[in-house]
Amino acid sequence: RGVGGVKMAAGSGGPAARELFAEGLLQFLRPAVRQLDGHVHAVRESQVELREHIDSLATELCRINEDQKVALDLDPYVKKLLNARRRVVLVNNILQNAQERLRRLNHSVAKETVRRKAMLEAAGGYPQGLPGK
Repeated sequence: RGVGGVKMAAGSGGPAARELFAEGLLQFLRPAVRQLDGHVHAVRESQVELREHIDSLATELCRINEDQKVALDLDPYVKKLLNARRRVVLVNNILQNAQERLRRLNHSVAKETVRRKAMLEAAGGYPQGLPGK
């Protein structure tokens, strides 16, 4: 079955059926892209918060190390924290790139939806029985 209950066999149907299928596919993908974008945004925010906590902890460890009368070697722990911070920054950059790609995809989907809707309306509207949006 095709979009909206319209029966479609592979390779059958005219341009209107293909346009209707493409419109349905775009409508199907748009919420998934938006949801994924929202999740990526939330993860990026948590990554920034984690990086800030790591920075704060590293600063505090350095301060404790300087204030101690007994020499505690906290340098390895500070180095581990800084290494973890570096990894968090790398992950955040990857997420930022992925989110930008998602934004471009979402924009393309919206642009294509408008284009196809305009083509359908110019060709005489939507097929009978289907409401125009």
